[in-house]
Amino acid sequence: MTLNELGTKLSEMYHNAPKGDAVAMIHLFGIKYANEIKQSNYSKKDIIEQSRISKSYLTELTKGVKLAEYVLPKN
Repeated sequence: MTLNELGTKLSEMYHNAPKGDAVAMIHLFGIKYANEIKQSNYSKKDIIEQSRISKSYLTELTKGVKLAEYVLPKN
């Protein structure tokens, strides 16, 4: 995936999250796209900046990528 595609997907998941689940959607993005993120030349910071969500969510994205080693999404 390109940086633009990753940023767009993260933005969509964040902004379309059910009320109260926005941070969980950042974690889920990290879980679902961990392989793409790890194999790309883009940093997690680049993806956050491209998505135009708050830079303070970088930690949450990092948590999601780490969780991908231990969990699988339902969908």
